Amino acid sequence: MENVISLALPFFGLIFLGVAAGKLKDIPASGLAWMQFFIIYIALPALFFRLLAKTPIEELTNVGYVAATTFATYCAFAIAFCVGVLASRGNIPEATIQALAGSYSNVGYMGPGLTLAVLGPAAAVPTALVFCFDNILLFTLTPLMMALGGTDNEPPLKTMITVVKRIFTHPFILATIAGVLAAAVEFQPPQAIDTLLTFLSNAAAPCALFAMGVTVAQQPMGRVPLELPVILSVKLIVHPLIVLMLLNWMGGVEPAWVATAVLMACLPPAANVFVIAQQYHVYIQRASSSILIGTIASTITVSIFIYLITEGLLPLQ
Repeated sequence: MENVISLALPFFGLIFLGVAAGKLKDIPASGLAWMQFFIIYIALPALFFRLLAKTPIEELTNVGYVAATTFATYCAFAIAFCVGVLASRGNIPEATIQALAGSYSNVGYMGPGLTLAVLGPAAAVPTALVFCFDNILLFTLTPLMMALGGTDNEPPLKTMITVVKRIFTHPFILATIAGVLAAAVEFQPPQAIDTLLTFLSNAAAPCALFAMGVTVAQQPMGRVPLELPVILSVKLIVHPLIVLMLLNWMGGVEPAWVATAVLMACLPPAANVFVIAQQYHVYIQRASSSILIGTIASTITVSIFIYLITEGLLPLQ
């Protein structure tokens, strides 16, 4: 338990320092803009690139691992979508946002900080793979479901172009592609550039976690829907268990990779769920509630998964 506290306390401590700062200091939301730009476009891409560029290329082409983790996320999306359809009486756009809350982990801000803290450098490659392919899946499913629900009035071709553009212009995915290419040609950056990338990588997780806390603090607390406990149970408990079951069934996966997938899956809903709800003008206040309550609840559930992993109580091979 001491190990769990030493791992989880600094991690969640940064988030709650951000929450406290956001509540105590009345700074406009626009004040976060440059920090978010630094995190999304500079620090986290530098982290992904640096870690992947130093990885043997054969480790980056694990198709089975990608298929299992992405399908697990799809399963969580489908389960939460069914809950949403029942709760909203067939409202597809609302059910889509609920499905995102039940499947879209905070893999950008929280993922690298948690997996690298708990598992070390061995978690770098699976973290990047889960991040990339989960985002590709959810960036594709969301506009598709919104189009089916009548919220997205764009022509199908324009919707497809938007999806492809959103995927291949995302800075994390661009950094991952660059890192894979660098690994393929065994590119070694000059010492000065490598030192700069190291500085940026070291800043990525603390800045991301603090900024996430401030973002959560500034989001309005809307009405708590009756279906929220079920959706959050899917996100925080069912999703990581599906990942664990699929990877163990598949077999032949490194324990550190299985543990990484479980940790990425047990994270709370991403702040992007609220952004997407705003984009489509649906389920906005309740999406905000799912992020806030999910983040608070995850302090317990994520700590439990850290304990199970570090104590060898989960079957990881």
